[in-house]
Order: sequence, then structure tokens, then C-alpha cells
Amino acid sequence: MKIHADLSKRAHVDSATLDWVTSPMAGVERRMLERDGEEVARATSLVRYAPGSSFSAHSHDLGEEFLVLDGVFSDESGDFPKGMYVRNPPGSSHIPSSDPGAVILVKLRQMQTDDETFVRVNTLDPAGWQEGRDGEHILPLYVRPDEEVVMLQWQAGAAFNQQDFPGGAEYFVIDGAFEDENGRYDQGTWLRLPAGSSQVIKTEHGARIWRKTGHLQEA
Repeated sequence: MKIHADLSKRAHVDSATLDWVTSPMAGVERRMLERDGEEVARATSLVRYAPGSSFSAHSHDLGEEFLVLDGVFSDESGDFPKGMYVRNPPGSSHIPSSDPGAVILVKLRQMQTDDETFVRVNTLDPAGWQEGRDGEHILPLYVRPDEEVVMLQWQAGAAFNQQDFPGGAEYFVIDGAFEDENGRYDQGTWLRLPAGSSQVIKTEHGARIWRKTGHLQEA
């Protein structure tokens, strides 16, 4: 299966327009944003767990990262409520479940083999947020030479000069909306810019954004 699988091309999806697709496990459904492969795939998806649902034990040969958008996601390492950002590096394994139900943004098989870092960050905790550009606050989630993951909070009316992305960029709009020279991106939109892209951003009413940069350099 190939969905926006060519990483050298720009892609964007309003996830609210996608159907929820059943997974091999009862009570677990997906909205597929990008995918290259079948059940084992390089993938970016929204995954919805019904209350009381679970997924069978599995390992992550090339890692997993996720952001909890709603509810509480759990595994044997703990409970992760709304706002938690989690990275499980290559070679890790777990048994996911959710008692109250959950929706997560999840990326699979997209880490470097030398990445050994487990990350757990509560993005709703004001500690750790820093001032960025005028009209922007930023929360670093994970940084290495070839990859940076952050949360961004943009104030209403914020506008930024052109930013270049030699290693590409990827966004998910958690709340609000923003615009660039190619369109408008509302809550729930996923956007990918290939390596070598540039962008000029503004937001009328403000936005809260998850963003990853640098990881598309070799696409």
C-alpha cells in the first residue's frame, strides 16, 4: 500500500475527511496519512482506540513516536494522557491499550538505527516552553543533528519571515489554523514539505502545532 509514499513530494491531508479504517485488532481504527507498506509499514496515522481496547504485543524495528491527542493511551510502562509525546526507539516493544479510549498521532519505522533514546514529554506542562520568534512559543521535544521535533504555539495575528527547510518539514495542526503561500491548514491537518522547501507562515486566530524538521533530507 502506498499513500503519499514519495517523500520528495509535498503532501497534505485534512484528516477529518478520512474514514476510520479497521485494523487487525478489534476496537482499533486508523486514518492513514502516509504509508509505504502493508501491515508492517513506514507510516504516519491517526489511531483511535475504543474504550477497553488493546493491541497485541509488538516490537518496533525502526522505532515509534506518538502524540496523544485525546483520552489516555497506556502500555506496560505507564499511562499517557492527552498531550503526552512519546518516543520508543528501534528495538523497543510494548502492549498498547486504552481503558477510557484514546486518539493518537503515530509515526512508525521512521527513526535512525542508532537512535536509542526514550522520550516522554507532557506538552501541556508550561515548564519547558520557551520564547521563539515574535508571536511564538516553542517546546523542544527531541533534537539530534538530523532531526528536530517541537511543539509550537502561535499567537493570533502572528506572521513569520520565510523559513528554509533543507531537510524538509512535517506539521500536524493540533488546534487553530495557519496559512502559507500554498493554502490554509485547519485543525487536524497533516502537512509534509520535502527537503529543500521554504515557507512563509501567518495565522489569523492562532494555532498549536506539532512540527518535525530535518528528517526528510535523504528522501
